[in-house]
Amino acid sequence: QVQLVESGGGLVQAGGSLRLSCGASGLTFSSYAMAWFRQAAGKEREFVAAISRGGSTYYADSVKGRFTISRDNAKNTVHLQMNSLKFEDTAVYYCAARNIVTLVTHLWDYWGQGTQVTVSS
Repeated sequence: QVQLVESGGGLVQAGGSLRLSCGASGLTFSSYAMAWFRQAAGKEREFVAAISRGGSTYYADSVKGRFTISRDNAKNTVHLQMNSLKFEDTAVYYCAARNIVTLVTHLWDYWGQGTQVTVSS
């Protein structure tokens, strides 16, 4: 079965950086678009960034210029480099997979279990 496993979350001060990783198994990784979503306490899950099968990238306005999504098809891994972190970036970050990119959260087919990112102000 498909498994997505996130790692790299943690506690960081505002202005700092973190790099999240998501390892995928049970699917042909290069045939899937990959994305990161996040969910803060008491809020709905929201789109953060996505990367298509061909490497095109998409970002939420709130993270544009600060976050970078990338993929390594040889290692079945997608990364999210997060720089200049803000308190409002605090959330559980989820990795997701789908055949093509969509910004609609509930249309993504596969999800990881999430990793907590906490930014202290």
